[in-house]
Amino acid sequence: MIITVTPNPALDRTLTVPEIVFDDMVRASDSRLDLDGKGVNVSKALRALDTGTVMMGFVGGMAGEMLERGLGALGYTTRFTHVAGETRTNTIIIDAAANRYVKANEPGPTLHSDALAAFFTQARVQLAAGDTWILSGSLPPGAPDDFYEQLVELIQSGGARALLDTSGEPLRLGCAARPYLVKPNADEAEALTGAAINDDASARRAALFFLDQGVELVALSLGAEGLLLATRGQFARARPPLVRALNPVGAGDALLAGIAWALEQRLGLAELARWGVASGTAAAMRVGTDSAPRNEIEALYAEVQVQLWE
Repeated sequence: MIITVTPNPALDRTLTVPEIVFDDMVRASDSRLDLDGKGVNVSKALRALDTGTVMMGFVGGMAGEMLERGLGALGYTTRFTHVAGETRTNTIIIDAAANRYVKANEPGPTLHSDALAAFFTQARVQLAAGDTWILSGSLPPGAPDDFYEQLVELIQSGGARALLDTSGEPLRLGCAARPYLVKPNADEAEALTGAAINDDASARRAALFFLDQGVELVALSLGAEGLLLATRGQFARARPPLVRALNPVGAGDALLAGIAWALEQRLGLAELARWGVASGTAAAMRVGTDSAPRNEIEALYAEVQVQLWE
């Protein structure tokens, strides 16, 4: 089983405008509301690859009820912990003329000790050896920086494996618990290592930084440039085909979903990288965060270029 954990899920409102104009009113040519959060997006992308998940995390208020009911109506399995306060609503404004976007994220509800205790109790009940847990995104107010560290330790002591996608102090502390995989992007890796990532050599050095923490597999996301996937003995550098990215929000989540799916199939490093980049690229080509259908992912998979280095 695959469990996705989204501590701070959201409703994402996406507005497309002809052009972003400051200090003036603009009319949206299109709008949509997505049920979101990084782990939620991972679950969506895994479903496109015919893999079900259980979603966990925290929800509260009317927005949380809309999120939970909406996911249930779509056939997803959710086991959220209910909290006081309101699940966040984020706003994305896409500038159609410039093909750029602005995203404003709300902080989310404040967590208290009882909610955190209830979540970890539920996680212990859910935990089973051999499962994969995907831990994604920022932490809401009130969650301790070592939230992921505690969760990784719990998961891996129970014989399951943890895949971690976060940033900043939660990422640093999470790495100390030696998750099976971490998926930083270039900015997140630079912030932690203190070194710029501007070519393949610097990307490899950044990956080694995480491997030195005891992580087994590092997925360094390089945006439109693809992915560096690294183990102690091998590197796989995957590059996507040239495409028009309509909305990169959620592409990194789909990339992680592709890797997780390939791990479940017990594929080799090159195939892990190829499926990850294909899934992430397919997501970037769509408006909103609905997952791309499998046939689109498979078509891109055939065009992803992979180099292997020892």
